[in-house]
Amino acid sequence: MSKEFEIVREFEVDASPEQVWDAITTGTGGWLWPMEYEQREGGAAPFGGTVTAWDPPHRLTGRTENVEDIAVQTFNQVDHLIEPREGGGSWVRYVHSGIFVEDWDNQYDGASKHTDFYLHTLRQYVLHFTGRQAAFTTLSGPAAAGAPGSFEVARRALGIADDAAQGDRVSVELPGAGRVPAVLDYRNTYFIGLRTDQAMYRFFGRDHFGATVGVSVHDFAPDADAARIEADWKEWLAAVYA
Repeated sequence: MSKEFEIVREFEVDASPEQVWDAITTGTGGWLWPMEYEQREGGAAPFGGTVTAWDPPHRLTGRTENVEDIAVQTFNQVDHLIEPREGGGSWVRYVHSGIFVEDWDNQYDGASKHTDFYLHTLRQYVLHFTGRQAAFTTLSGPAAAGAPGSFEVARRALGIADDAAQGDRVSVELPGAGRVPAVLDYRNTYFIGLRTDQAMYRFFGRDHFGATVGVSVHDFAPDADAARIEADWKEWLAAVYA
């Protein structure tokens, strides 16, 4: 049965409204995935949507009816409100709303948890890589990566210790890069975030949501090659879940 949902998050970040605005309009490949907005109210928004608010650097809203390629939704809207913070930085209010047409509890739970991870990655981007374009890659593991416990298999393959905590500096084994130092910038049951001097690596425990473990890479190195990165991680996922 169709049912509306709303996910609201508010946060502060040590970045200017202009930097946050650029991140959510032209820099999305650096923290989410590449998207394009036609820069005017009434213009085209991602997923076949429409820009219903365009007020740089304060308000951006995109609305989509009959969400393209997302069968579980019939309506989707994402609204960003950005205000300067007294003393510097920005306050951001993010609202994701819409209608799920099936499996509401699971869809809402997954969307809510993913929202926290994505917005954390946005803050990491504006703090450490703002204004830089990324070679972006995202891919999902094979069917075996959907079995219960699959996310822990990935964590061990990366070389992250059982007791490693968010904020720790770790040494991890990354395909195409070998063993490198990184900051474990996010860790819970469902997600892992790693940040190096040149890239952010995001790991999704979607085995908890009826799908397979996923990986996204935002590589800011000048010579980063998205095709090569994808090939390296595809091989890694296949080997980990062989």
